[in-house]
Amino acid sequence: MSCEADAPAAEHLDVLIVGAGISGIGAGHYLTTGLPDKSFAILEARADLGGTWDLFRYPGIRSDSDLHTFGYEFKPWRDAESIADAPQILAYLRETVRENRLESRIRYHHKVLGASWSSEQARWTVEIERTDTGERTTLTCGWFFCAMGYYRYDAGFTPHFEGRERFTGAIVHPQQWPEDLDHAGKRVVVIGSGATAVTLVPAMARTAARVTMVQRTPSYIMPVPRKDPIANALRGLLGDRRGYALARRKNIARQRAVWSFCKRHPKAARRIIRWVNTRQLPAGYPVDEHFNPPYDPWDQRLCAVPDGDLFQAIRNGSASIVTDRISTFTEKGVLLRSGREIEADIIVTATGLNVRALGGIPVTVDGAAVHLPDTIAYKGMMLSGVPNLAFAIGYTNSSWTLKVGLLCEHFCRLLAHMSTHGYDSCRPEPADPAMPARPFLDFGAGYIQRAVDQLPRQGDRMPWLTSTGYTDDVRLLRCDSVTDPELRFARVGAAERRAVAR
Repeated sequence: MSCEADAPAAEHLDVLIVGAGISGIGAGHYLTTGLPDKSFAILEARADLGGTWDLFRYPGIRSDSDLHTFGYEFKPWRDAESIADAPQILAYLRETVRENRLESRIRYHHKVLGASWSSEQARWTVEIERTDTGERTTLTCGWFFCAMGYYRYDAGFTPHFEGRERFTGAIVHPQQWPEDLDHAGKRVVVIGSGATAVTLVPAMARTAARVTMVQRTPSYIMPVPRKDPIANALRGLLGDRRGYALARRKNIARQRAVWSFCKRHPKAARRIIRWVNTRQLPAGYPVDEHFNPPYDPWDQRLCAVPDGDLFQAIRNGSASIVTDRISTFTEKGVLLRSGREIEADIIVTATGLNVRALGGIPVTVDGAAVHLPDTIAYKGMMLSGVPNLAFAIGYTNSSWTLKVGLLCEHFCRLLAHMSTHGYDSCRPEPADPAMPARPFLDFGAGYIQRAVDQLPRQGDRMPWLTSTGYTDDVRLLRCDSVTDPELRFARVGAAERRAVAR
Protein backbone atom coordinates (compact mmCIF):
# COMPACT_ATOMS: atom_id res chain seq x y z
CA MET A 1 0.00 0.00 0.00
CA SER A 2 1.35 3.44 -0.89
CA CYS A 3 2.26 6.09 1.66
CA GLU A 4 -0.31 8.40 0.06
CA ALA A 5 -3.05 5.88 0.76
CA ASP A 6 -1.98 5.70 4.42
CA ALA A 7 -1.90 9.48 4.85
CA PRO A 8 -4.84 10.80 6.88
CA ALA A 9 -7.35 12.93 5.00
CA ALA A 10 -7.16 16.65 5.63
CA GLU A 11 -9.75 18.08 7.99
CA HIS A 12 -12.74 19.45 6.08
CA LEU A 13 -14.94 22.35 7.17
CA ASP A 14 -18.00 23.89 5.60
CA VAL A 15 -16.60 27.40 6.14
CA LEU A 16 -13.11 28.60 6.95
CA ILE A 17 -12.95 32.17 8.28
CA VAL A 18 -9.58 33.94 8.18
CA GLY A 19 -9.12 36.62 10.85
CA ALA A 20 -10.38 36.86 14.44
CA GLY A 21 -11.00 40.61 14.41
CA ILE A 22 -14.33 42.41 14.48
CA SER A 23 -15.35 41.00 11.06
CA GLY A 24 -14.34 37.39 11.71
CA ILE A 25 -15.99 37.30 15.13
CA GLY A 26 -19.13 38.78 13.61
CA ALA A 27 -19.13 36.12 10.88
CA GLY A 28 -18.75 33.47 13.57
CA HIS A 29 -21.86 34.76 15.35
CA TYR A 30 -24.00 34.72 12.22
CA LEU A 31 -22.92 31.18 11.33
CA THR A 32 -23.49 29.96 14.90
CA THR A 33 -26.98 31.43 15.16
CA GLY A 34 -28.13 31.17 11.53
CA LEU A 35 -26.55 27.91 10.38
CA PRO A 36 -25.79 25.87 13.51
CA ASP A 37 -25.27 22.67 11.49
CA LYS A 38 -22.39 24.14 9.47
CA SER A 39 -18.88 23.35 10.60
CA PHE A 40 -16.45 26.25 10.68
CA ALA A 41 -13.26 27.54 12.23
CA ILE A 42 -11.66 30.96 12.56
CA LEU A 43 -7.93 31.09 11.81
CA GLU A 44 -5.87 33.85 13.40
CA ALA A 45 -2.18 34.30 12.61
CA ARG A 46 -1.56 36.26 15.78
CA ALA A 47 -1.65 35.06 19.39
CA ASP A 48 -4.91 36.77 20.35
CA LEU A 49 -8.22 37.95 18.98
CA GLY A 50 -9.22 41.53 18.21
CA GLY A 51 -7.38 42.30 14.99
CA THR A 52 -6.77 46.04 14.81
CA TRP A 53 -7.77 46.56 18.43
CA ASP A 54 -5.16 44.14 19.72
CA LEU A 55 -2.45 44.97 17.17
CA PHE A 56 -2.27 48.74 17.65
CA ARG A 57 -0.81 49.75 21.01
CA TYR A 58 -0.01 53.43 20.49
CA PRO A 59 -1.17 56.03 23.05
CA GLY A 60 -4.83 56.97 22.78
CA ILE A 61 -5.80 54.26 20.27
CA ARG A 62 -9.59 54.49 19.89
CA SER A 63 -12.45 54.19 17.43
CA ASP A 64 -13.22 57.05 15.09
CA SER A 65 -16.85 55.91 14.77
CA ASP A 66 -19.43 55.68 17.52
CA LEU A 67 -19.84 52.20 18.98
CA HIS A 68 -23.59 52.25 18.48
CA THR A 69 -22.88 51.80 14.78
CA PHE A 70 -19.37 50.34 14.95
CA GLY A 71 -20.64 47.70 17.36
CA TYR A 72 -22.65 44.70 16.23
CA GLU A 73 -26.36 45.01 15.53
CA PHE A 74 -26.96 41.87 17.60
CA LYS A 75 -24.99 43.01 20.67
CA PRO A 76 -25.76 46.30 22.45
CA TRP A 77 -22.93 48.62 23.37
CA ARG A 78 -23.39 49.21 27.10
CA ASP A 79 -20.55 51.61 27.96
CA ALA A 80 -21.44 55.25 28.58
CA GLU A 81 -18.72 56.38 26.14
CA SER A 82 -19.71 55.94 22.51
CA ILE A 83 -16.23 56.85 21.24
CA ALA A 84 -14.28 54.05 22.85
CA ASP A 85 -10.63 53.19 23.30
CA ALA A 86 -9.02 49.89 22.30
CA PRO A 87 -9.32 48.15 25.71
CA GLN A 88 -13.06 48.87 25.79
CA ILE A 89 -13.52 47.51 22.27
CA LEU A 90 -11.42 44.45 23.05
CA ALA A 91 -13.54 43.74 26.13
CA TYR A 92 -16.66 43.98 23.93
CA LEU A 93 -15.19 41.54 21.40
CA ARG A 94 -14.12 39.07 24.09
CA GLU A 95 -17.61 39.17 25.56
CA THR A 96 -19.06 38.50 22.11
CA VAL A 97 -16.79 35.47 21.73
CA ARG A 98 -17.86 34.11 25.14
CA GLU A 99 -21.57 34.71 24.55
CA ASN A 100 -21.44 32.91 21.20
CA ARG A 101 -19.14 30.12 22.44
CA LEU A 102 -16.60 30.89 19.77
CA GLU A 103 -13.52 30.19 21.91
CA SER A 104 -13.21 26.64 20.57
CA ARG A 105 -13.66 27.84 16.99
CA ILE A 106 -10.64 30.19 17.00
CA ARG A 107 -7.26 28.69 16.15
CA TYR A 108 -4.43 31.04 17.03
CA HIS A 109 -0.99 31.10 15.40
CA HIS A 110 -2.55 29.80 12.15
CA LYS A 111 -1.31 31.76 9.14
CA VAL A 112 -2.80 31.00 5.72
CA LEU A 113 -0.10 30.60 3.06
CA GLY A 114 -2.36 29.94 0.08
CA ALA A 115 -5.76 28.68 -1.05
CA SER A 116 -6.56 26.66 -4.18
CA TRP A 117 -10.01 25.85 -5.54
CA SER A 118 -10.95 22.65 -7.35
CA SER A 119 -14.13 22.82 -9.41
CA GLU A 120 -14.07 19.02 -9.77
CA GLN A 121 -14.26 18.59 -6.01
CA ALA A 122 -16.04 21.89 -5.25
CA ARG A 123 -13.75 22.71 -2.36
CA TRP A 124 -10.81 24.82 -1.30
CA THR A 125 -7.50 23.37 -0.18
CA VAL A 126 -5.85 25.76 2.26
CA GLU A 127 -2.18 25.65 3.22
CA ILE A 128 -1.47 26.81 6.78
CA GLU A 129 1.65 27.53 8.79
CA ARG A 130 1.79 27.54 12.58
CA THR A 131 3.47 30.83 13.46
CA ASP A 132 4.56 29.49 16.85
CA THR A 133 6.08 26.18 15.71
CA GLY A 134 6.62 26.49 11.96
CA GLU A 135 4.57 23.34 11.37
CA ARG A 136 2.62 23.25 8.11
CA THR A 137 -0.82 21.72 7.77
CA THR A 138 -3.64 21.54 5.23
CA LEU A 139 -7.37 22.06 5.56
CA THR A 140 -10.16 21.80 3.01
CA CYS A 141 -13.35 23.81 3.09
CA GLY A 142 -16.47 24.45 1.08
CA TRP A 143 -16.27 28.23 1.56
CA PHE A 144 -13.29 30.49 2.16
CA PHE A 145 -14.29 33.66 4.05
CA CYS A 146 -11.65 36.43 4.24
CA ALA A 147 -12.24 38.64 7.28
CA MET A 148 -8.81 40.28 7.56
CA GLY A 149 -9.78 43.78 6.42
CA TYR A 150 -7.62 45.41 3.77
CA TYR A 151 -4.30 46.42 5.26
CA ARG A 152 -1.05 44.67 6.09
CA TYR A 153 -0.72 43.68 9.72
CA ASP A 154 3.04 43.22 9.70
CA ALA A 155 4.10 46.68 8.48
CA GLY A 156 2.67 50.16 8.08
CA PHE A 157 3.54 52.66 5.38
CA THR A 158 6.57 54.90 5.87
CA PRO A 159 7.79 57.06 2.99
CA HIS A 160 11.49 57.67 2.41
CA PHE A 161 12.84 60.44 4.61
CA GLU A 162 16.20 61.87 3.67
CA GLY A 163 18.74 61.68 6.48
CA ARG A 164 16.68 59.30 8.60
CA GLU A 165 19.80 57.47 9.76
CA ARG A 166 21.24 60.71 11.16
CA PHE A 167 18.57 61.19 13.82
CA THR A 168 19.91 60.19 17.23
CA GLY A 169 16.53 59.77 18.95
CA ALA A 170 13.81 57.12 18.59
CA ILE A 171 11.80 56.72 15.38
CA VAL A 172 8.59 54.69 15.69
CA HIS A 173 5.64 53.81 13.50
CA PRO A 174 2.29 53.53 15.31
CA GLN A 175 1.76 50.02 13.94
CA GLN A 176 4.93 48.81 15.71
CA TRP A 177 4.72 50.77 18.94
CA PRO A 178 7.41 49.67 21.45
CA GLU A 179 5.98 48.69 24.83
CA ASP A 180 8.89 50.31 26.65
CA LEU A 181 8.76 53.69 24.88
CA ASP A 182 8.50 56.43 27.51
CA HIS A 183 7.55 59.81 26.06
CA ALA A 184 7.00 61.62 29.37
CA GLY A 185 8.91 64.87 29.43
CA LYS A 186 10.16 64.30 25.87
CA ARG A 187 9.93 66.44 22.76
CA VAL A 188 7.84 64.60 20.18
CA VAL A 189 7.31 65.17 16.47
CA VAL A 190 4.35 63.34 14.92
CA ILE A 191 4.50 63.23 11.13
CA GLY A 192 1.07 62.95 9.54
CA SER A 193 -2.40 64.47 9.57
CA GLY A 194 -4.79 61.52 9.50
CA ALA A 195 -6.83 59.70 12.12
CA THR A 196 -3.78 58.16 13.80
CA ALA A 197 -1.91 61.46 14.06
CA VAL A 198 -4.85 63.38 15.52
CA THR A 199 -5.29 60.58 18.08
CA LEU A 200 -1.63 60.43 19.06
CA VAL A 201 -1.01 64.14 19.46
CA PRO A 202 -3.43 64.92 22.33
CA ALA A 203 -2.74 61.56 24.02
CA MET A 204 1.03 62.12 24.08
CA ALA A 205 0.69 65.82 24.89
CA ARG A 206 -0.69 64.98 28.33
CA THR A 207 2.78 64.01 29.57
CA ALA A 208 5.26 65.00 26.86
CA ALA A 209 7.29 68.19 27.11
CA ARG A 210 5.98 69.26 23.70
CA VAL A 211 4.24 67.57 20.77
CA THR A 212 4.43 69.00 17.25
CA MET A 213 2.30 67.57 14.46
CA VAL A 214 4.08 68.11 11.14
CA GLN A 215 1.68 67.76 8.23
CA ARG A 216 2.24 68.13 4.53
CA THR A 217 -1.48 68.57 3.83
CA PRO A 218 -4.24 69.45 6.34
CA SER A 219 -7.21 67.17 7.01
CA TYR A 220 -10.78 68.00 7.92
CA ILE A 221 -11.04 67.61 11.70
CA MET A 222 -14.27 67.82 13.68
CA PRO A 223 -14.94 67.52 17.42
CA VAL A 224 -17.45 64.86 18.47
CA PRO A 225 -18.80 64.12 21.95
CA ARG A 226 -17.15 61.14 23.62
CA LYS A 227 -20.50 60.32 25.23
CA ASP A 228 -23.82 60.25 23.39
CA PRO A 229 -26.35 61.64 25.90
CA ILE A 230 -29.35 60.70 23.75
CA ALA A 231 -28.15 57.11 23.35
CA ASN A 232 -27.47 56.81 27.09
CA ALA A 233 -30.90 58.25 27.90
CA LEU A 234 -32.61 55.85 25.48
CA ARG A 235 -30.83 52.90 27.06
CA GLY A 236 -31.87 54.06 30.52
CA LEU A 237 -35.50 54.48 29.48
CA LEU A 238 -35.98 51.51 27.17
CA GLY A 239 -33.35 49.03 28.28
CA ASP A 240 -30.20 47.90 26.57
CA ARG A 241 -31.60 46.27 23.45
CA ARG A 242 -34.37 48.68 22.50
CA GLY A 243 -32.37 51.73 23.52
CA TYR A 244 -29.35 50.53 21.57
CA ALA A 245 -31.45 49.79 18.48
CA LEU A 246 -32.92 53.30 18.46
CA ALA A 247 -29.55 54.95 19.11
CA ARG A 248 -28.06 52.90 16.29
CA ARG A 249 -30.82 53.95 13.91
CA LYS A 250 -30.36 57.58 14.91
CA ASN A 251 -26.61 57.49 14.35
CA ILE A 252 -26.89 55.67 11.02
CA ALA A 253 -29.20 58.44 9.81
CA ARG A 254 -26.88 61.13 11.15
CA GLN A 255 -23.81 59.63 9.49
CA ARG A 256 -25.60 59.40 6.16
CA ALA A 257 -26.97 62.94 6.45
CA VAL A 258 -23.53 64.41 7.17
CA TRP A 259 -21.90 62.53 4.31
CA SER A 260 -24.68 63.40 1.85
CA PHE A 261 -24.60 67.08 2.81
CA CYS A 262 -20.83 67.22 2.36
CA LYS A 263 -21.01 65.56 -1.05
CA ARG A 264 -23.92 67.67 -2.31
CA HIS A 265 -22.87 70.99 -0.81
CA PRO A 266 -19.08 70.87 -0.44
CA LYS A 267 -18.60 74.64 -0.25
CA ALA A 268 -21.19 75.04 2.50
CA ALA A 269 -19.74 72.03 4.35
CA ARG A 270 -16.26 73.52 4.14
CA ARG A 271 -17.52 76.81 5.62
CA ILE A 272 -19.29 75.03 8.47
CA ILE A 273 -16.23 72.92 9.33
CA ARG A 274 -14.05 76.03 9.25
CA TRP A 275 -16.47 77.87 11.54
CA VAL A 276 -16.42 74.97 14.03
CA ASN A 277 -12.61 74.81 13.91
CA THR A 278 -12.32 78.56 14.48
CA ARG A 279 -14.49 78.36 17.59
CA GLN A 280 -12.33 75.52 18.95
CA LEU A 281 -9.00 77.28 18.39
CA PRO A 282 -7.37 80.29 20.07
CA ALA A 283 -8.23 83.75 18.79
CA GLY A 284 -6.11 84.69 15.80
CA TYR A 285 -5.02 81.12 15.10
CA PRO A 286 -4.04 80.57 11.41
CA VAL A 287 -6.99 78.29 10.63
CA ASP A 288 -6.58 78.49 6.87
CA GLU A 289 -2.94 77.44 7.07
CA HIS A 290 -3.43 74.33 9.20
CA PHE A 291 -7.10 73.32 8.81
CA ASN A 292 -7.94 74.06 5.17
CA PRO A 293 -7.48 70.93 2.99
CA PRO A 294 -7.14 71.34 -0.79
CA TYR A 295 -9.90 68.75 -1.37
CA ASP A 296 -13.62 68.77 -0.57
CA PRO A 297 -15.09 67.27 2.62
CA TRP A 298 -15.43 63.48 2.44
CA ASP A 299 -13.23 63.16 -0.62
CA GLN A 300 -11.19 61.66 2.18
CA ARG A 301 -12.47 60.54 5.56
CA LEU A 302 -13.12 63.26 8.13
CA CYS A 303 -11.07 62.94 11.31
CA ALA A 304 -13.09 62.91 14.52
CA VAL A 305 -11.57 64.14 17.79
CA PRO A 306 -13.56 63.18 20.92
CA ASP A 307 -14.53 66.17 23.04
CA GLY A 308 -12.21 68.25 20.84
CA ASP A 309 -9.12 66.90 22.61
CA LEU A 310 -6.75 67.94 19.81
CA PHE A 311 -8.07 71.50 19.93
CA GLN A 312 -7.73 71.53 23.72
CA ALA A 313 -4.07 70.53 23.43
CA ILE A 314 -3.47 73.34 20.95
CA ARG A 315 -5.26 75.85 23.20
CA ASN A 316 -3.27 74.93 26.30
CA GLY A 317 0.02 74.97 24.39
CA SER A 318 0.98 71.32 24.91
CA ALA A 319 0.66 70.63 21.16
CA SER A 320 1.11 72.57 17.95
CA ILE A 321 0.68 72.01 14.22
CA VAL A 322 3.18 72.89 11.50
CA THR A 323 2.16 72.67 7.85
CA ASP A 324 5.27 72.23 5.73
CA ARG A 325 7.33 69.61 3.91
CA ILE A 326 10.21 67.79 5.53
CA SER A 327 13.48 68.45 3.76
CA THR A 328 15.58 66.04 5.82
CA PHE A 329 15.98 64.44 9.21
CA THR A 330 18.84 65.88 11.24
CA GLU A 331 20.73 64.69 14.29
CA LYS A 332 18.34 66.72 16.47
CA GLY A 333 15.02 66.40 14.66
CA VAL A 334 13.56 67.44 11.28
CA LEU A 335 14.50 70.26 8.94
CA LEU A 336 11.58 71.73 7.00
CA ARG A 337 11.54 73.22 3.51
CA SER A 338 10.99 76.64 5.10
CA GLY A 339 14.38 76.30 6.83
CA ARG A 340 12.92 75.78 10.29
CA GLU A 341 14.30 72.91 12.36
CA ILE A 342 12.08 71.20 14.90
CA GLU A 343 14.07 69.40 17.57
CA ALA A 344 12.78 66.12 18.95
CA ASP A 345 13.65 63.20 21.18
CA ILE A 346 11.06 60.97 19.48
CA ILE A 347 9.74 61.04 15.90
CA VAL A 348 6.50 59.21 15.18
CA THR A 349 5.85 58.41 11.53
CA ALA A 350 2.03 58.36 11.53
CA THR A 351 2.16 58.15 7.75
CA GLY A 352 -0.48 55.55 7.06
CA LEU A 353 -1.15 51.94 6.22
CA ASN A 354 -0.18 49.50 3.51
CA VAL A 355 -3.28 48.11 1.81
CA ARG A 356 -3.28 44.43 0.91
CA ALA A 357 -6.44 42.72 -0.33
CA LEU A 358 -7.31 39.24 0.98
CA GLY A 359 -4.40 39.50 3.38
CA GLY A 360 -1.99 38.94 0.50
CA ILE A 361 -3.02 35.26 0.33
CA PRO A 362 -2.26 33.70 -3.08
CA VAL A 363 -5.46 32.24 -4.53
CA THR A 364 -5.79 29.86 -7.46
CA VAL A 365 -8.86 28.49 -9.24
CA ASP A 366 -8.36 25.16 -11.03
CA GLY A 367 -4.64 25.78 -11.13
CA ALA A 368 -4.81 29.35 -12.49
CA ALA A 369 -3.65 32.17 -10.24
CA VAL A 370 -6.28 34.81 -9.47
CA HIS A 371 -5.05 38.30 -10.38
CA LEU A 372 -7.21 40.58 -8.26
CA PRO A 373 -7.21 43.62 -10.60
CA ASP A 374 -8.75 41.36 -13.27
CA THR A 375 -11.71 40.54 -11.02
CA ILE A 376 -14.87 42.55 -10.37
CA ALA A 377 -16.52 42.61 -6.96
CA TYR A 378 -20.01 41.12 -6.79
CA LYS A 379 -22.29 42.71 -4.17
CA GLY A 380 -19.12 43.96 -2.49
CA MET A 381 -18.44 40.48 -1.09
CA MET A 382 -17.41 38.05 -3.86
CA LEU A 383 -15.13 38.15 -6.92
CA SER A 384 -15.98 37.41 -10.52
CA GLY A 385 -14.72 34.03 -11.65
CA VAL A 386 -13.85 32.89 -8.11
CA PRO A 387 -16.26 30.32 -6.62
CA ASN A 388 -17.17 30.03 -2.94
CA LEU A 389 -14.97 32.88 -1.76
CA ALA A 390 -16.38 35.76 0.27
CA PHE A 391 -14.66 38.73 1.87
CA ALA A 392 -15.68 41.36 4.41
CA ILE A 393 -14.87 44.97 3.61
CA GLY A 394 -16.79 47.67 5.48
CA TYR A 395 -17.66 51.26 4.63
CA THR A 396 -15.11 54.02 4.19
CA ASN A 397 -17.72 56.76 4.64
CA SER A 398 -19.35 55.49 7.85
CA SER A 399 -18.90 52.75 10.43
CA TRP A 400 -17.06 49.70 9.09
CA THR A 401 -19.22 47.14 10.86
CA LEU A 402 -22.51 48.37 9.42
CA LYS A 403 -21.70 46.78 6.08
CA VAL A 404 -19.90 43.76 7.49
CA GLY A 405 -23.01 42.75 9.42
CA LEU A 406 -25.15 42.90 6.29
CA LEU A 407 -22.56 40.94 4.31
CA CYS A 408 -22.52 38.19 6.95
CA GLU A 409 -26.31 37.99 6.93
CA HIS A 410 -26.36 37.67 3.14
CA PHE A 411 -23.57 35.10 3.23
CA CYS A 412 -25.55 32.90 5.61
CA ARG A 413 -28.70 33.22 3.48
CA LEU A 414 -26.66 32.23 0.43
CA LEU A 415 -25.29 29.12 2.16
CA ALA A 416 -28.79 28.17 3.32
CA HIS A 417 -30.10 28.49 -0.26
CA MET A 418 -27.30 26.29 -1.57
CA SER A 419 -27.98 23.64 1.07
CA THR A 420 -31.71 23.63 0.34
CA HIS A 421 -31.16 23.14 -3.39
CA GLY A 422 -28.15 20.83 -3.19
CA TYR A 423 -25.67 23.23 -4.76
CA ASP A 424 -21.97 22.81 -4.04
CA SER A 425 -20.61 25.99 -5.57
CA CYS A 426 -21.54 29.41 -6.88
CA ARG A 427 -19.47 31.68 -9.08
CA PRO A 428 -20.25 35.31 -10.00
CA GLU A 429 -19.85 36.01 -13.73
CA PRO A 430 -20.75 39.35 -15.42
CA ALA A 431 -23.19 38.92 -18.30
CA ASP A 432 -21.20 41.54 -20.19
CA PRO A 433 -17.45 40.83 -20.02
CA ALA A 434 -16.80 44.30 -21.45
CA MET A 435 -18.67 46.07 -18.64
CA PRO A 436 -16.85 49.33 -17.73
CA ALA A 437 -14.94 49.02 -14.47
CA ARG A 438 -13.25 51.30 -11.98
CA PRO A 439 -11.47 50.79 -8.64
CA PHE A 440 -13.38 48.83 -6.01
CA LEU A 441 -12.52 51.43 -3.34
CA ASP A 442 -13.14 54.69 -5.18
CA PHE A 443 -11.67 56.83 -2.41
CA GLY A 444 -9.10 59.63 -2.45
CA ALA A 445 -7.09 58.63 0.63
CA GLY A 446 -3.39 58.11 0.00
CA TYR A 447 -3.32 54.59 1.44
CA ILE A 448 -5.98 53.54 -1.07
CA GLN A 449 -4.43 55.33 -4.03
CA ARG A 450 -1.05 53.71 -3.42
CA ALA A 451 -2.60 50.26 -3.84
CA VAL A 452 -5.43 50.91 -6.29
CA ASP A 453 -3.77 48.92 -9.09
CA GLN A 454 -3.50 45.86 -6.82
CA LEU A 455 -7.18 45.72 -5.83
CA PRO A 456 -10.30 44.26 -7.46
CA ARG A 457 -12.52 46.50 -9.57
CA GLN A 458 -16.19 47.41 -9.48
CA GLY A 459 -18.66 47.67 -12.34
CA ASP A 460 -21.07 50.38 -13.42
CA ARG A 461 -24.31 48.72 -12.26
CA MET A 462 -25.69 46.49 -9.56
CA PRO A 463 -24.78 43.91 -8.40
CA TRP A 464 -21.26 44.86 -9.55
CA LEU A 465 -21.38 48.43 -8.28
CA THR A 466 -19.93 48.88 -4.79
CA SER A 467 -22.64 50.39 -2.62
CA THR A 468 -21.65 53.11 -0.16
CA GLY A 469 -25.02 53.50 1.55
CA TYR A 470 -26.41 51.44 4.41
CA THR A 471 -30.02 51.80 3.26
CA ASP A 472 -29.13 50.60 -0.24
CA ASP A 473 -27.27 47.64 1.22
CA VAL A 474 -30.17 46.71 3.50
CA ARG A 475 -32.27 46.37 0.37
CA LEU A 476 -29.55 44.53 -1.61
CA LEU A 477 -28.11 42.26 1.06
CA ARG A 478 -30.92 41.75 3.57
CA CYS A 479 -34.12 42.05 1.54
CA ASP A 480 -33.32 41.02 -2.04
CA SER A 481 -32.98 37.42 -3.13
CA VAL A 482 -29.61 35.70 -2.90
CA THR A 483 -30.11 34.37 -6.42
CA ASP A 484 -29.13 36.43 -9.44
CA PRO A 485 -28.79 35.68 -13.18
CA GLU A 486 -25.08 36.53 -12.88
CA LEU A 487 -24.45 34.15 -9.99
CA ARG A 488 -23.95 30.64 -11.41
CA PHE A 489 -24.74 27.70 -9.12
CA ALA A 490 -23.39 24.17 -9.71
CA ARG A 491 -23.38 20.66 -8.26
CA VAL A 492 -20.55 18.17 -8.39
CA GLY A 493 -21.43 14.83 -10.01
CA ALA A 494 -21.94 11.54 -8.20
CA ALA A 495 -18.47 10.29 -9.14
CA GLU A 496 -16.85 13.45 -7.78
CA ARG A 497 -18.84 13.12 -4.57
CA ARG A 498 -17.56 9.56 -4.07
CA ALA A 499 -13.99 10.68 -4.74
CA VAL A 500 -14.25 13.54 -2.28
CA ALA A 501 -15.79 11.27 0.36
CA ARG A 502 -12.84 8.90 0.04
